[in-house]
Amino acid sequence: MLWFVYFYCRMKKVFPLIILLITISVLGIIFIQMSWIHNSVQLRKQQREQDLAHAITQINQSLHDIYLFKVGHIGFQNEESRQYYLQGFSVEYLSRAEITQKIDTALKRYNIREPFEYTITNIFQSQIVKSEGFDPEKHTGPSIDILLTLNNTEADFYEMLHLYLKEESNFIIRKIGWYIAGSILFTIIIISAFYLTIRTMFNQKKLSEIKSDFINNMTHELKTPLATISLAIDALTNEKVIHDTDKIRYYSQMIKDENKRMNKQVEKILQSARIEKQDIKLNLQNLNAHEIINKVADNVNLQILDKNGKLTLQTEADNFLIEADEVHFSNVVFNLLDNAIKYSKEDLAIEIITKNDGNMFVLQVKDNGIGMNKETQSRVFEKFYRAHTGNLHNVKGFGLGLSYVKAIVEAHGGKVKVDSVLGKGSTFSAYFPIVAQPVA
Repeated sequence: MLWFVYFYCRMKKVFPLIILLITISVLGIIFIQMSWIHNSVQLRKQQREQDLAHAITQINQSLHDIYLFKVGHIGFQNEESRQYYLQGFSVEYLSRAEITQKIDTALKRYNIREPFEYTITNIFQSQIVKSEGFDPEKHTGPSIDILLTLNNTEADFYEMLHLYLKEESNFIIRKIGWYIAGSILFTIIIISAFYLTIRTMFNQKKLSEIKSDFINNMTHELKTPLATISLAIDALTNEKVIHDTDKIRYYSQMIKDENKRMNKQVEKILQSARIEKQDIKLNLQNLNAHEIINKVADNVNLQILDKNGKLTLQTEADNFLIEADEVHFSNVVFNLLDNAIKYSKEDLAIEIITKNDGNMFVLQVKDNGIGMNKETQSRVFEKFYRAHTGNLHNVKGFGLGLSYVKAIVEAHGGKVKVDSVLGKGSTFSAYFPIVAQPVA
């Protein structure tokens, strides 16, 4: 027990720290991913600009080479003589096909594969040459301007190549789209894993709290009969009692009763374990549900009267012959009544109502107890779960009764539900399949 409490306290302190560290890690990974994407976009832009610059240089040089070849100055020996002969450069010496081919070659060499159009203008902005698909009305956007004549301030003319690339919007993003998509996908996976981890940790935390309550309740439930048995045994060894037959009989019966009580508690835990393993064996037979309900109600009525309460029965079901296991059905009725008693207030009033709903026999146990909020209603059939009882501190049990009811009812092919208003009471409804013919 001590090790569990120590572990629970340690987890209570470590749990927020784990969440904080995981949150920081996820945020850090997301920040790094976003930074990587931003840097990749910037690098692609720079690479694109460099490729365009190299392509422009090659276009200019290849067009100059064609000119020098055609005017017969291919045999220049150095850059100075090359520059000299290029003073008279003009695209009039070049055909449109040659210009187009050189531009296409230069662009592809630097992995620029977008469709393009171009036009070459002179100093008066008049077109000298244009590509076959060039349309002045369509190509009005920004162009890549390449000065074809040498940059000579004394020249009274120049020719300018205006190159139009059909770049799509978000061109750079499209180029690295797979990388961005992959980054976003894995980021989503990480966030999902983070969410599942946190949710699992919260569930484990709740489970740890429930198990802690269960152990505390179990310790209390077993400690009381053990203490009674211990006192009874001490009394039996007393000299005044050992020769008194009536007192020996009295204390022996007390030990026997407390031993039965402990056995019932242990059996309840073992029964819950069998249900969890889905090892429920039902001895199905045709039962008179009203007869069994009346029998259980008579036994429980003593507890209700002891609390100055009142139990009323409204057996309104016309067909009350069900196919069920007698022991388990009796336990279902008992657990529903026991639950109503546990969570009662002053002036306890419990109603047992039976009715038919289609081919189902409906058993309802209605009380005027403390009631439940929506959260408690959604979890009341969970194993080990126990509703918060506010100022009530006398509610005993393991939190197994209603989970047992749900498992047994469903094993019979039925269902169980609860309707409750906080502070006004609850109504539990258990549905069991009926046999075709009613009891005569």
